[in-house]
Amino acid sequence: MSLAQQYNLAGKYLKYRFTSGNRHDVHSPFVFSLIEEVLRDKTQHAAFGEIEALRKQLLRSQETLQVTDLGAGSLISTGNERKVSDITRYAAKQPKFGQLFYRLIQYFQPGRILELGTSMGLSTAYMAKAAPRAKVYTIEGCPNIAARAAKNFAALNIKNITQVTGNFDTVLPDVLKQLQLPDWVYIDGNHRKEPTIAYFEQCLQFADEYSLFIFDDIHWTPDMEEAWHTIQAHPQVTMTIDLFFVGLVFFRKDFKIPQHFTLKY
Repeated sequence: MSLAQQYNLAGKYLKYRFTSGNRHDVHSPFVFSLIEEVLRDKTQHAAFGEIEALRKQLLRSQETLQVTDLGAGSLISTGNERKVSDITRYAAKQPKFGQLFYRLIQYFQPGRILELGTSMGLSTAYMAKAAPRAKVYTIEGCPNIAARAAKNFAALNIKNITQVTGNFDTVLPDVLKQLQLPDWVYIDGNHRKEPTIAYFEQCLQFADEYSLFIFDDIHWTPDMEEAWHTIQAHPQVTMTIDLFFVGLVFFRKDFKIPQHFTLKY
C-alpha cells in the first residue's frame, strides 16, 4: 500500500469515527442485543492472555520465512523472505478483533467455522478457543506460513483446527464440500474485488439463513469497498454491520427489509 493509500485510509477512518452509530442509534432488537452483549463486553477470558502471550513471542522472533504471496500484497516490505515479527505485526488482526471473534462465536455458537487466510493463526486461535467442539477449517496459500501457524496451534494446545494449504481458488470447493454447512465464514485474504465476491458467492451456496460471514479490510482500497457494496446489495443479504476494519453479513429471513449499520467499535 502506497503512502497516499495509507493517508486515504486514515481519512476514511476519521470519517467513520465521526459518523458511525452506537446503541442509541439503532432500532433493531437484534443489533441492540449484539451491541450490548458482544461489542460492549469487556470480559477478559483466559484464552486472551494465552494468545496475546504468543503474539508477543512472535513479535520478538528473529525467524524469517520464504513467503508465497497469492493475494493482493500487504503492508510488509517486498521480497519473498519476511520476518515472522513483520508478518505478525502487519498481517495479523489486532487483538481487539480476535477477541471480538471470540465473543461473537460464543454468542452465536457456530459448529462449522471456515477461515480464508490463516497467516500466523492468531485469529484462528481465538475462534477455535471460543468453540472447542466446533470444526475449524483454515486455508493458507503459503506452505511455510501454514507450517509456522501449525506450531502456534500446537503451542496453544488447540486440537479442533484442520489446516488446508493451497490457493483459495483451487482448494475452497473441496473444503466447502467437507464442511457442507458453514455457520461462520471469515474471509481474510486476496484483498481484491473479484476474488472476494467469488469466494462470497461460493460460500453462499453452502450457507443457510443463520450463517454469519465476516469480511476483513472492507475499506482497505476502493476495490475492496466496491466488493463490500456489491455484497451488501446481494438479494440474500438482509443485514450488514460495518465496523470499518471488518464487515459482518447476515442472511436471516426474519429481517424483512435489508438493513445496513455502521457502528463504532
